[in-house]
Amino acid sequence: MIFSFLQNYGVVTIVVLAWLSIYLILVIWIFFYRYISLHLTLANEQQCLEGLLNGKNALSRSSLLYSNLNNIDKKITATILQYSLDKAMKDATLGLTFLAIVASTAPFIGLFGTVIEILEAFSKLGVGSKTTLDVIAPIISKALVATAAGILTAIPAYSFHLFLKRKVFELNTYLQLQINVLIASKE
Repeated sequence: MIFSFLQNYGVVTIVVLAWLSIYLILVIWIFFYRYISLHLTLANEQQCLEGLLNGKNALSRSSLLYSNLNNIDKKITATILQYSLDKAMKDATLGLTFLAIVASTAPFIGLFGTVIEILEAFSKLGVGSKTTLDVIAPIISKALVATAAGILTAIPAYSFHLFLKRKVFELNTYLQLQINVLIASKE
């Protein structure tokens, strides 16, 4: 089966399909890893915010804001809290850039494979004098596999990127609300 696949497709198409397969595996892995991580962090930050709203005047030790302040021996100020928020957002967005890159480049990688396969097909067709639709159609349909693979990789990458971006926005909101409550309680 693999040998027939290798015989039917050119080297460039096989490389493109392998590349897109690796992309797809990484996209799925990043999504599930970041989703679970963000989901747990969001639940924790929601509890920390509820604690602050219920009259607790100190930042919970389980909050991302607190954990980012461990190396700071200064008094907690709005500037220090903003630093902690920025660091938490930097950590929360890990992997999102890769998803955006895959979403934007995967269709082009697939299209590249298709164009190369069609160029090779037309060069072979030019040698023979009989070029009918019966000869061209299978070659073109075979060439379009790379484009389909590129689109198939880009769609989940784009969707996962947007989904995780929304989760990061929610996390940012909870952390910013904690900062606002802490600053208001000190005034």
